[in-house]
Amino acid sequence: MKSYKIEAFENLVDAFGSLPSIGKKSAIRLAYHAVMEDGFAAMKLAHAIETGVNAIHKCSKCHNMSEDELCSICSDPYRDSSKLCIVQSAKDILTIEESGQFNGVYYVISEVRDLDEAHLFYAVGGVDEIIFAFPPSIATDTMILYIEDKLKGFEVKFTKIAQGIPTGVELENVDMVSLSRAMQARVKI
Repeated sequence: MKSYKIEAFENLVDAFGSLPSIGKKSAIRLAYHAVMEDGFAAMKLAHAIETGVNAIHKCSKCHNMSEDELCSICSDPYRDSSKLCIVQSAKDILTIEESGQFNGVYYVISEVRDLDEAHLFYAVGGVDEIIFAFPPSIATDTMILYIEDKLKGFEVKFTKIAQGIPTGVELENVDMVSLSRAMQARVKI
């Protein structure tokens, strides 16, 4: 039996499917919508992707996303530059900023092997507190220890974001690592 395939459509499905959290069915729906239902929105999306890829790069100081040499956070004179939050991804900066709970500056370190020590030392200059905002895991705990060791000559306080039980979750549904960390980091009320 001869298969019915349209190469351009299959290529579009493959492109959508290569994106994070897009499965085959979602990729087919998106591709169909783009070519058959709303070509204008598809062209607008294509243009936004092209513009974003060409215009956005890493901030030279913190590795956040930026259209300029320095990102809007690093160039903001009203940010508290004495507090440095180290994250694994520029996406984490977006999340923390959305919370409105931090007015310091950031530094992105995705993996220890990518760590440029001289660049990190430059970013740490003038900082009083380094806050690690990593998802809890043995790998990130190891990375925190490694970075603390590299920065032991600096007069800084090291902290990390609290970990524990999410709001609205029953204890029976919490993993043992989160539960034990929550018990260890309990606070007085």
